[in-house]
Amino acid sequence: MIEAELSRSVRRWCKGATGVTGAAKLSGGASQETWRFDITHPDGEIGAILRRSPKGYGAAPTRAAGLAAEAQLMQLAFEAGVPSPRVMHVLVPEDDLGTGFIMQRVEGETIARKILRDDQYKAARPHLARQIGGILAGLHRLPKNRLPELRSRGATQEISEFERDYRSLNWPKPVFELALRWLRDHDPGPSTETTLVHGDFRNGNLIIGADGVRAVLDWELAHLGDPMEDLGWVCVNSWRFGEIDRPVGGFGTREELFAGYEAAGRKVDPERVKFWEVMGTLRWGIMCGGMMQRFREGPDHSMERAMIGRRASETEIDLLRLLAPRGS
Repeated sequence: MIEAELSRSVRRWCKGATGVTGAAKLSGGASQETWRFDITHPDGEIGAILRRSPKGYGAAPTRAAGLAAEAQLMQLAFEAGVPSPRVMHVLVPEDDLGTGFIMQRVEGETIARKILRDDQYKAARPHLARQIGGILAGLHRLPKNRLPELRSRGATQEISEFERDYRSLNWPKPVFELALRWLRDHDPGPSTETTLVHGDFRNGNLIIGADGVRAVLDWELAHLGDPMEDLGWVCVNSWRFGEIDRPVGGFGTREELFAGYEAAGRKVDPERVKFWEVMGTLRWGIMCGGMMQRFREGPDHSMERAMIGRRASETEIDLLRLLAPRGS
């Protein structure tokens, strides 16, 4: 069914295309889906990815930028030289596919454990932390006057929102209470600079090849805010996948990340990065708690929700390590 709709669509906007083959759903629930397919073309097949909300599911979650904004951000990044898939088409009503966009497929690996352990990425791994610093610098330089309308978030507002989310779980955790108090006591206040913030820049949302980072994915949490937020989030222990001594995604040091960022002409504030790493760790813990709550109370009692929910305890250990006095 979807191949017929995709074929009709690509014939309208891809000159010479005759249809599509190999449509396969990669991920998605009721409200958002990702599909892989190939566009049949006289010059050779074109690998493509569809990101969409099916008909009837057009509204984005509260914190999400929305698919139209995602497409605009990805294309802006692509044109600026930030590794990002090229957006080929933004869906229109005539496509009969819902809301979303089609992008050119970028080959590579996103599964973090393979990136951190497989031999084919061995040569790239030592350079990834510094490369990521440079990519984030480029992302944070994207001109604000060309960005779509995005929500704006600062440290003080985020503390209040995450505390509200935590209280709503009715799942008391002393370590989360400690982290909230630390965040309030160390709130750095408004950033001197407001930039585009990716919002979920981490190992797992990057396409990696033997040559390094090929594309940044999952722009749905993009917003305006403190650029140091992205540097803190990529260092959260949950995204190291067992390589806890390499803070940047399990493959490098903070110093390498900062060096790459500053070599690209931007300044790092390590104290603000530390604040956002603590905030990010708490954020992921609360999100895990939300998964457990939905597993317990909702109609979807999937093992995936339960397995993610139990990881809240891991974030408690991570927070204690982060908040322990230096030298202890």
